[in-house]
Amino acid sequence: MEDSPEMKEPVIGIKHINKTYTVGTQVVEALKDVSLKIYKNDYVAIMGPSGSGKSTLMNILGCLDSPTRGEYVLNGTDVSNMDDDELAEVRNKEIGFVFQTFNLLPRYTALQNVALPLIYAGVGKEKRLERAEEVLKMVGLGDRMEHRPNEMSGGQRQRVAVARALINHPSIILADEPTGNLDTKTSIDIMRLFEDIYKKGNTMIVVTHEEDIALHARRIVRLRDGMIESDEINPNPMIE
Repeated sequence: MEDSPEMKEPVIGIKHINKTYTVGTQVVEALKDVSLKIYKNDYVAIMGPSGSGKSTLMNILGCLDSPTRGEYVLNGTDVSNMDDDELAEVRNKEIGFVFQTFNLLPRYTALQNVALPLIYAGVGKEKRLERAEEVLKMVGLGDRMEHRPNEMSGGQRQRVAVARALINHPSIILADEPTGNLDTKTSIDIMRLFEDIYKKGNTMIVVTHEEDIALHARRIVRLRDGMIESDEINPNPMIE
């Protein structure tokens, strides 16, 4: 990172975030007073055992859910109390998602899957396809544009998902267990791709329970029982 964190505004700033759910008569505190800042071109892994709150935190960071209490400022905009429609608009503009299960439409080609977010953004067809082609080449799938998901390997499908995440020039790439359905060699390939994306200036957040995946990040945030247990710089990131 070129600037020291003190010199610039964070891309993500959450303060005293709480998230509670009511399950029957029981109130579950999924997040308890969580504060976190993430800066432009950070590469952060969020880790924690099952039930630690990492999925809840990811949903809030990704504007898929709102906190019960606390403040969330994303790229200068307070999104803490937005309604679902407003959150959807912010998500489409600011965040590129990569999921464990790829979430591709089976009847669509790679090109059509990648172009999909630009339909919601109101971009014309010619520009949509031009940009989709550009990002598919960027992730090494220039020769797979007309293939459908069932004609591709797991690693290729995840590369399509990464291309789709990049298409809107988002502020943040948010990856949820991105290698969970991949074998070891393919996982390494995907993490190498993330490294390339990070080096181009993107802000990367990877939610994972796998230590070897987290070790690719420059910073590791560990959650336990809904609270941040540690937030440390990784002195020796694994770079493939």
